[in-house]
Amino acid sequence: MNDSFLKDAFVYLLAAGVLVPLFHRARIGAVVGFIAVGALLGPHGLGHLADTLPLVRFVTISSPERAAPFGELGIVFLLFLLGLEFSTARLWALRREVFGVGCLQVVFCGVPLALGAVLIGYPPGVALVLGSALALSSTAVVSQLLIDQHRALAPLGQLVIAVLLFQDLMVVPILLAAELLTGNAPDVLTLAALALVKAVGAVALILVAGRFVLAPLVAAAASTRSRDLIMAITLVVVVGSAAITHRAGLSSALGAFLAGMLLSETAYRHQIEVDLEPFKGLLIGVFFVTVGMSIDFAVVLPRLGWVLGGVACILAVKIVFTYAAGRLMKVAPPAAAEAAVLLAQTGEFALVVLALLAANGALPRADAGVLIAMVGLSLAATPFLARLGRRLGRTLDARLNDNLAAPAQSSAEGHVVIGGFGRVGRMVADALEEEGVAYVALDNDPRRVAEARGAGLPVYFGDAGRAEMLARLGAERATVFVVTLDAPNAAERMAGAVRQHWPSAAIIARAKDTEHAHRLSALGVAGVIPEAQEASLQLAARLLTQLGLPDEVVVARTERARARIETALGRARRQGGQGI
Repeated sequence: MNDSFLKDAFVYLLAAGVLVPLFHRARIGAVVGFIAVGALLGPHGLGHLADTLPLVRFVTISSPERAAPFGELGIVFLLFLLGLEFSTARLWALRREVFGVGCLQVVFCGVPLALGAVLIGYPPGVALVLGSALALSSTAVVSQLLIDQHRALAPLGQLVIAVLLFQDLMVVPILLAAELLTGNAPDVLTLAALALVKAVGAVALILVAGRFVLAPLVAAAASTRSRDLIMAITLVVVVGSAAITHRAGLSSALGAFLAGMLLSETAYRHQIEVDLEPFKGLLIGVFFVTVGMSIDFAVVLPRLGWVLGGVACILAVKIVFTYAAGRLMKVAPPAAAEAAVLLAQTGEFALVVLALLAANGALPRADAGVLIAMVGLSLAATPFLARLGRRLGRTLDARLNDNLAAPAQSSAEGHVVIGGFGRVGRMVADALEEEGVAYVALDNDPRRVAEARGAGLPVYFGDAGRAEMLARLGAERATVFVVTLDAPNAAERMAGAVRQHWPSAAIIARAKDTEHAHRLSALGVAGVIPEAQEASLQLAARLLTQLGLPDEVVVARTERARARIETALGRARRQGGQGI
């Protein structure tokens, strides 16, 4: 290990631990801080003075290429952690957003951007590749913002992530088109067919291996009670999946997302999240520092007007046409508007395409430098765009729902309906609010409803056991019904009303005791949480931890006990269904 590597590592850690927090305190944002630090301390910033001022070498980064793989690894882990929040069923439920909104977004934005490049003077082939690459958004920046705002699971977050997933799939055809511009590519149809086969094969391999190899492997590792072994297997799966999709020409982030999605269905997802979280932020920071280093001030400053104008045009085109794509697929105006602004920046993949075009001679290096600066500035603008988009979404939502205080019919969609807003209902609502998930609640205590309404919460007075009340809250468009009512009879009436009028709806219900839990299960409620048993399990888990048992052993034993309870409730549910 040479001194140059250690010095570069010191500068990266200085940026992450000292300089970027200063930007954060100034409310500029960590992403902007990392990019600014990279531009300042990189070879085109203060590093340019290293030959004349030797002391500058100790606070600048001499080899950004050496850090690039670490930055890419940060993006891989970010998408893996995001995949842990999803499941196969949830991804399938988003197929309309992935292949509908995502496809229209890429086409609607790519075509006008390509036409603009043609008008500037680029050949049609180069213009098409540039327009397609600039139409894509930053998976790393946007995903991180959604996670930081606790909105990854909200309807807006799922819409945005669905679009980003389709954009990742577009990596193959865009790279293929860029390769064809070199004039050295083989027959177009052969190359396209080969790329398609490799891409489909890579995704299929990850999904099949995850289903039939990964789950038994993690279970076997868990049986050894070794957290280190579980983490080692996790790292192999993440890096291996990313390498498979990268080798097939797809985005490595897509492979990491699929790996996370497969591990999300295991009992160890939360432990994995906790163990990886500290490394993710630092590695992503390295990536954005390298983005900042790619900005060449000698090229950009003489053309600063073109750079700023180009960024403004790209942002405007993507906002307008992404909004149009969302509305065409019947996305609500507030969500479509906020998603359009949030996805307006260009993505990190554009840097790869620009470097490839410049290396092949299809794009002059001076033009590539200007476009790289545009990409960097649009990435740096993302935190400001996110705030603008959120304000725009709230404004549109307020205009569309200005009578929400006394609705004839709720216009909410993809929301959660909570029956009862007492201690448990309020805790459920707080959890949903923290994650940005929309909800609406019913309670028959006027004082409690008045207090909640005074705090600006979407709580209404009414009997949650009446189907017509639930219908007024948009029950047919609700994602989940949560029954938290204190009185067992009232809880059973609500569960029965939901099951009768919306039989395919998901219901989660709080049960007072075992007998109540069995009655709810007999009504067909799949998600029954027995309050007494759950408290007993938590008490036993705390006791075992206090006695010195390792965390993974306590978790495994608690899960086994919980599984026995759920098995008994499932038996009651099946018997109740037969009785019906």
